[in-house]
Amino acid sequence: MGYNMTFDVESGDFATAGQASRKIKKKLQDLGISSKIIRRIAIAGYEGEMNLAIHSDGGQILLDAEPGVITLRLEDTGPGIGNVDLAMTEGWSTASDSVREMGFGAGMGLPNMRNNADGFEITSRPGVGTKIKMTFDL
Repeated sequence: MGYNMTFDVESGDFATAGQASRKIKKKLQDLGISSKIIRRIAIAGYEGEMNLAIHSDGGQILLDAEPGVITLRLEDTGPGIGNVDLAMTEGWSTASDSVREMGFGAGMGLPNMRNNADGFEITSRPGVGTKIKMTFDL
């Protein structure tokens, strides 16, 4: 089944944010992945994609579909997260007022990503960027 896709996500581009998640969902449907697993991947992918648009200076989503596991990697070019433990707290957010007025920035992105994935790893360095790896067992 091996399949890979890469998507660029622009900072602040709310007009196209969500397109990568939709394309990933469609591809996984085409590959015959269970709808329950696709739902979890779609939620985690959308949350990650929105975080890239809201909080980063731009980044990428990488999808790897291999026998037995789907992996989503998100990598951005900054600004990084100063306190990852705090950022993982439900309801905590650094989103601007304008982002909140659009209905985003409720502080559930990272927790939702972690809760929907079977494996979740995050590394971040202020001024450098953030890398997230999520795995979904098939």
